[in-house]
Formats: sequence, C-alpha cells, structure tokens
Amino acid sequence: MAVRLPIRLYSTALLAGAARWDMTAISAVSTVGGGIIRSMSSAAPASFTTLKERAVFEREIKRSKFIAIAAPISDESSAHSFLSEVRDPRATHNCWAYKLGDQYRCNDDGEPSGTAGKPIYSAIVSAGVDMVMVVIIRYFGGIKLGTGGLVRAYGGVALECLKSATTCFVKPKVLLGMEVPFELVGPVYHQLQYFQVEDIKQDYDGGKDGFTLLSFRVDFEKIEGLQNAINSTCSRKIDFYKH
Repeated sequence: MAVRLPIRLYSTALLAGAARWDMTAISAVSTVGGGIIRSMSSAAPASFTTLKERAVFEREIKRSKFIAIAAPISDESSAHSFLSEVRDPRATHNCWAYKLGDQYRCNDDGEPSGTAGKPIYSAIVSAGVDMVMVVIIRYFGGIKLGTGGLVRAYGGVALECLKSATTCFVKPKVLLGMEVPFELVGPVYHQLQYFQVEDIKQDYDGGKDGFTLLSFRVDFEKIEGLQNAINSTCSRKIDFYKH
C-alpha cells in the first residue's frame, strides 16, 4: 500500500525570516525609474561566491570623482536598504546595479541610458560574484566623458572595487518541512542525520492523525539526494511535494 509523504516548502513569508535568499522562482521583465530589471524563472544559485564584507574604491577621472561601494545583499529589500544608506544626495549621480541569482537590476540615475548601470552590472558578472550590489557615486568635475568614457569609467571603477574585495564561497541551506507517518520517523531521522541537515524540529500536534511535522535546513544541492534516499530507505513508495 502506497503512503503519501508530502514534503512542502514553507511559505515565502516564513522563509524570509529564516533564510537569506528566496527560493521562489521569479518571472518578470520590466523597467522601473530609469533602471532595468531582468528576471528569469530560476531558483537561487545552488552555491555561489559573494563578498565577505563591504569594499570601497575611489578614482578620479578627468576631474570627476568616482566612489564605488560594493556589498553583499540577501534580497531586494536589503539592496534598497544598502542604497538608501550609502547614496549621497549631494552627488551628481548615484548609479548602481545588483545581482541576485538570475535576477538583476541596474540604474543610470541621470547618466545617458546604458552608460552607468549596465557597465556596473557587467563588472559584477565579470568578477564572478553573486548576491552583490555596487553603488557608484559620481561628483562631476566639469569635463564631459562622452558615452564611451562613461561606460569605461563606471565599468572600470566597479570592477576594480570588486577585485579589491574579500570574497567567500556560500553553500545555501533551504528550510524544508514535511509530514511523516509515526512509523517512519526513525528511518527518516537517520537519513536527515546522514545528509547533515540542521535545525531539525518536530511537532507531534501540528500534523494530521498518525503523522508528525518535521522541519529542517539542508544544503540546496543535497535536496534531491535526500529525497531519493528517504524514498529508497522506506519500504513503500513515497511521493514528495514542494510548494
């Protein structure tokens, strides 16, 4: 007799307080306030290199001062907070870009279209980092750089800033929850421990009759293997669900 063992990703609202990335797929293409958003239907990266801490790089180009500030971010909200914190309203321009997995956004902040935000984003990609935002503050020095000069200035300053930053490798952990029949709790716990999941919590009262609720964190790249192992260990077919 087959037993259905639903494994459900908890709601985005719950995950937001417990994880530092959003596993929900996004599908959108739009423009906002002179910036550009490009989003593709894709989960957050299984593993990625990001910045360990903030980095600052300053360069003067034809009397204009460019100050680049780069920082790790976890979501769009943290990107907005970072921008609000570092932007200088006295500056001529506060241009920026960020990358969150396959989602990115960039803004020229009054510079000619495509001469600031896109080059900053290209620098992030070239540096091989993710979950990162770069803001470049420009104080105009009286000499126009032209479109080509602006692209080189913003892209170059952003890349130099990222090259000077300390990076770290991240293996994200995902918060999962599942309902487990009482008689399968032992075998399931064995697999959870074998796959080195963290923060295992059990709720006997939250599930339906004969079931208990389990929640835990596991490396994103281990999810499929864990599901296969649980399915193989239990002597009956188990259906897995993600929501």
